Amino acid sequence: MRTRTTDPLLQPFTLKQLTLRNRVVSTSHEPAFAEDGLPRDRYRMYHLEKARGGVGLTMIGGSAVVSPDSPPSFGNLLLYRDGVVPWLRRLTDDVHDAGAAVMCQITHLGRRTSNYAGDWLPVLSASPLREPAHRAFPKEAEPWDLDRVVRDYADAAARCEDGGLDGVEIQAYGHFLDSFLSPATNHRRDDLGGSLANRTAFPRRVIRAVRAAVGPRFIVGIRMSLEEDRPGGLTFEEALAAARLYIDDGIDFISTIRGTIESDASLAKAIPSMGTPSAPFLDFTAEVKRRLDVPVMHAGRIADVATARHAVREGLLDLVGMTRAQIADPHLVAKVAAGTEDRIRPCVGASYCLDAIYDSGDAKCVHNPATGRELNLPHTIAPAADRKKAVVVGGGPAGLEAARVLGERRHEVVLFEAGDLPGGQLRIAAANPRRRDLLGIVDWRVTECKVLGVDLRCGVLAEARDIHAEHPDLVLIATGGMPNTTFLPEGADAVSDTWDVLSGALRPHGRVLVYDDNGAYPALDAVEVMARRGISVEYVTPERTLAPDVGSMNAPAYLQVFAEHGVTTTLAHRLRSVPRTKDGRVTATLRSEYAAHETERVVDHVVVEHGTLPNDDLYRELLPGSSNLGEMDHRALLATAPQRVVRNPEGSYQLFRIGDAVTSRNIHAAVLDALRLCLPM
Repeated sequence: MRTRTTDPLLQPFTLKQLTLRNRVVSTSHEPAFAEDGLPRDRYRMYHLEKARGGVGLTMIGGSAVVSPDSPPSFGNLLLYRDGVVPWLRRLTDDVHDAGAAVMCQITHLGRRTSNYAGDWLPVLSASPLREPAHRAFPKEAEPWDLDRVVRDYADAAARCEDGGLDGVEIQAYGHFLDSFLSPATNHRRDDLGGSLANRTAFPRRVIRAVRAAVGPRFIVGIRMSLEEDRPGGLTFEEALAAARLYIDDGIDFISTIRGTIESDASLAKAIPSMGTPSAPFLDFTAEVKRRLDVPVMHAGRIADVATARHAVREGLLDLVGMTRAQIADPHLVAKVAAGTEDRIRPCVGASYCLDAIYDSGDAKCVHNPATGRELNLPHTIAPAADRKKAVVVGGGPAGLEAARVLGERRHEVVLFEAGDLPGGQLRIAAANPRRRDLLGIVDWRVTECKVLGVDLRCGVLAEARDIHAEHPDLVLIATGGMPNTTFLPEGADAVSDTWDVLSGALRPHGRVLVYDDNGAYPALDAVEVMARRGISVEYVTPERTLAPDVGSMNAPAYLQVFAEHGVTTTLAHRLRSVPRTKDGRVTATLRSEYAAHETERVVDHVVVEHGTLPNDDLYRELLPGSSNLGEMDHRALLATAPQRVVRNPEGSYQLFRIGDAVTSRNIHAAVLDALRLCLPM
């Protein structure tokens, strides 16, 4: 058994004069929790939870901006205002008291933002080349721009030091500084373009200014791409040569990146999601460490403790970034130290933490709803004062989370699941082989339920008499939903749904039309599964873009399938009817959203995706015997307070619906429903 003295992850590491208590880092990222550009209480508590959870170093300000003409693109901290200092001080004091070090990443976003945000100042780059992802046309930076940006970097670093931080990390991949270093983005004809010496001149000037603005003990690192892996981009040897110059200027550590982030496709490669190999850049980082005489940090799909431990033990890096893994479980290090590694909530690589920023405004873990909600929802659950008998019906993500939380509260819990295996719609989604890691959401909860003594009864289609036989105090209906085809005016009986494809109930042949009136993952999963089997697929949607609820981190994998397998796409058309033809095929009638005419497709199958309708028959049967008649007090729910509604004094149990048994939503909504309802029970 590993102990603190033998586990490579738990060994201290000295960075300059700062000794970190272990080798695990939460690297710089921006969860968009700032308020008015300041790291107020929500931001502070998010990082404090990781410090309490044992991390050695937590890094804030994933691209905290140094200048007004670097407007936030996703809730960035604003380091060009003196008012940030007291908030930094409060955060750092709390994190230090919890035993962790804290640093801040600083940047000028350059062209990786919008011209139409903040103060509407023109954005900058080395050359006037548009960035695909944020779509800004930048101006070529003039000498006076460079002078003020250098001052802004130095002033921002000084504010970080005044705020009590242990150091800063300069961001140099996809932002302003590396637009000078990379030959792909630096087309200048002056003394800042051309040779490597010219292209490193401005970044070096910034590094020297930052170094001069802070004290000798203050740490200054850099996170940079050491190989852009694109035509005409920065090569490995040139990047190493630049890094050596930066080290001479005062850089204390390197955090490695391979690739670029200027487009969805390149970003998804640089920050890999599920369905990709684990830790794909470890060997690359090991070569960087071998070639540079400076501590090396790296984060890149290092989602599990075994991989992180291997990386440290074999000397592939000095500090291991487990950023998304600690978004899933901020107590990861503490569990390693306590010998309960098997109870770590796993990161499944869904990248919802990133996509949710653009989808709903801030970062969220797909299956840890307490992350980012630390002010209201705890990551550790205390036992209840009074023990109750609870029955949960349905073993999908909502039902399993409810059973887990009630088990943590030390209630007596029975869970009925109709299927032979728990998982619900998650098990259907994971039928796409590339997304099988979603089962980690199920497996972790099943294991936790067993540890907590939850009575899991699979293969039981629970009826009202089964519920009554348990004499419950509390009944939670988490029976999910069923595919909705009722939206079709004509031909609902002639179509299949995405569950048919993913479950294997439908073995399609010939030509298939997939109609997606949901815009989320199920239709794209069905397309991917069929396309990889050689089926000819046309994807049709009433939206003006493909699957708007699938974010930029996950869309590239689907788009690759579309491109490689010739999937055709029809936008802005609604499916009106699906009559059968005489030869057993079906005719899909499509109507344009923008023209008063219809077109037809004769195909072998039409597969539709329109979300789900609640599977709520059992709920309605149980309503008369409940004390609250199914009513949920939303104010109490949001305050994490007990539900005390009584509509039927003769009722013997409280009854609630959660997850898709209420309405069609996503995984995060299901587990959030369960956590905040069950937490005060």
